[in-house]
Amino acid sequence: MTGRSAPAVLPPSLRVWLGLMAVLAALVVVVLGVLYADEGEPGMVDARIWAAVDGMRQPWRNVALATDFLGEPVGAATLVAATVTGCLLLRRPRAALLVVVGAGMTVGTTKLLKSLVGRTIHGEDNLSYPSGHTAFLTALALVVALLATGRLGLGRTAGTSLVLAAALVAGAAMGWAQVALGAHYPTDVLGGWCTALAVIPATAWLVDRMADRLVDRMADAGRREGR
Repeated sequence: MTGRSAPAVLPPSLRVWLGLMAVLAALVVVVLGVLYADEGEPGMVDARIWAAVDGMRQPWRNVALATDFLGEPVGAATLVAATVTGCLLLRRPRAALLVVVGAGMTVGTTKLLKSLVGRTIHGEDNLSYPSGHTAFLTALALVVALLATGRLGLGRTAGTSLVLAAALVAGAAMGWAQVALGAHYPTDVLGGWCTALAVIPATAWLVDRMADRLVDRMADAGRREGR
C-alpha cells in the first residue's frame, strides 16, 4: 500500500519513449555545443536560414516581438503563474511543481551551457548557445502536453504524438521569432529546443519519484502512530 493519491506527471506509458527522446536531444545539444564552441559567426546553415528570413516587415515583426516577450522575465513569469494556477485548479499539484522546477531547470541549464560553450552573437558579451527563450517556451509546452496526456488518459502513441507536437509548435514559434529578430542563430534555437526535450522528461521523472517517496513516508508514519 503506497498511499499515493496524486497522478504521475510523467505518464508511465510515455516514460521509455520520452526517455529515449531525452537522451537523443542531449546528444544533439552536446554535438552542436562542440561544433560551435567559442564561435562568433553564423555557420553555413545559419547563414542560409538567416538569408531566408531577412527583411521581415510588419505585421510579422510585431508578431515576432510579441512572441519574444513570452520569454522575457515579465512574460515568462506571467506564463508560469497562469500555468501553475491552471494546474492547481485541475488538482494536479505535481504538474504545478513541474512547471516551476522544470522551467527553472531548463533555463538554468541554458545559462550554464552558454558559459561553457562560449558562442557569441553581435559582440563578445552576448552569449547565444543555446537559446533560453526557445528552451523556456518549449519546456512549458511539454509540461502542458504531459498534463493533457494524463488528464485525457492517452496511450503511448497518442500521448507521445501530443507531446512532440506541442514541443514542435512552441519551439518553432519562439525559434522563428529569435531568428527573425536576429537574437539567435538558427542552431542556437535547435540547441534550446533540444535542451527542453532533454531536461523536462528527466525533471518530471524526478518530481514523481520525490513525491511518491514523500507520500510513502507520510503513510508509514501514519501507520506507526496508529499502532
